[in-house]
Amino acid sequence: MTMNELHAISPVDGRYWKASSVFAPYFSEFALIRYRTLVEVEYLAAMKALGLPQLKQMPASLISSLKKSITQFEEQDALRIKEIEKTTNHDVKAVEYYLREQFEKRGYSQYTEFIHFGLTSQDINNTAIPMMVQDALFEVTIPSLINNIITPLENLAIEWMHIPMLARTHGQAASPTTVGKELQVFVERLQEQFAIVLNTPISCKFGGATGNFNAHKVAYPKIDWIAFADRFCEEQLGLQRQQTTTQIEHYDTLAALFDGLKRICTILIDLCRDIWAYVSLDYFGQKIKKGEVGSSAMPHKVNPIDFENAEGNLGIAIALFEHLSAKLPISRLQRDLTDSTVCRNIGVPFSHMEIAFQSLKRGIPKLILNEQRIAADLNDNWAVVSEAIQTILRRESYPDPYGALKELTRTGKKITQEALHSFIDGLDISAALKKELKKISPQNYIGFANSH
Repeated sequence: MTMNELHAISPVDGRYWKASSVFAPYFSEFALIRYRTLVEVEYLAAMKALGLPQLKQMPASLISSLKKSITQFEEQDALRIKEIEKTTNHDVKAVEYYLREQFEKRGYSQYTEFIHFGLTSQDINNTAIPMMVQDALFEVTIPSLINNIITPLENLAIEWMHIPMLARTHGQAASPTTVGKELQVFVERLQEQFAIVLNTPISCKFGGATGNFNAHKVAYPKIDWIAFADRFCEEQLGLQRQQTTTQIEHYDTLAALFDGLKRICTILIDLCRDIWAYVSLDYFGQKIKKGEVGSSAMPHKVNPIDFENAEGNLGIAIALFEHLSAKLPISRLQRDLTDSTVCRNIGVPFSHMEIAFQSLKRGIPKLILNEQRIAADLNDNWAVVSEAIQTILRRESYPDPYGALKELTRTGKKITQEALHSFIDGLDISAALKKELKKISPQNYIGFANSH
């Protein structure tokens, strides 16, 4: 751990930096500056390609050089922009002045007035930030979700699909299932929400001071600036341009994305709590890592800490995603500045989510199935097949089978195989039907649980 990590206020930048640092290229101050600079340069390149007469003589090599400098963007470049910001007291204007310096260094100061031409700062912020989110989502979060959680869970679901297990509704013994099917429930839920996230558009605002291209139209009234902006956002930036906006984007699609990620986190909390409960029931053991300590006082303990840590971090991610999705779409009149400071925190819930993913990456492979304990629990709960018996009796029009089984199973006495078979023997039914009923056991009464 570095000194900076040791003194960090947020654990994202301190204790958990190893897990969250993967987002530094997307959500750090350095990243925001670099993405802003990228948008400015791409916009200037698009303006030149548009054929503005004032930019006809601007060499293509200048744009190529600037794009290369962004690819090789270094801390000293970001620090220079921060130095300029001390004077401007405006972060986006500082990027513009930095690019002006780059033009002047290269001997092309005659083109500097077309840097940030007709734009407001939100045309840069509301394109840079969605690009950051999109890149982080597709380059880090989605691969991590698939590789660290969905795929390992799916593999275990397949491996354990045929292991019968007592189900528990309201914490009480219920109709049997299989271990694999219960894990497949989470696989399917995650896959469905993953598909929703993938289909959520990531959009941007790009339309001048109040979204109407006022400055663009007054300067070049014959150009279709709306069509230009649509092409620019889609082809150069990979974003969907919002058509009608104020000075800032409305954030509705970004809010939808955060809500989708929030649901994924909620599903994973449900998974963590179920695994925790199965560990407490001794259905799962855990592989022991040499040197690890489960308790400072009780040497025997092997705690499900990975699932507990994941649950805690997922809860923080949910709270922050909830605030982002609830707050960002609200702005007074044509804009207020409340979104600016809030947007700087977008990387925080992504980081807590990734910390949770890494915990689950460690925890899932540690699980050891305790088949003996699971089988013993099943064998100790023959009352769960009463549902099967009364259903078949109903099929045969036996009078009030539910009442008969209810009277047997709710006496407070333990229902064993012998007690249940004795009950069957006392029924006024055919020998063939009695034989059919006696074939049912907690181990085979699993419906289609092993066919998922």
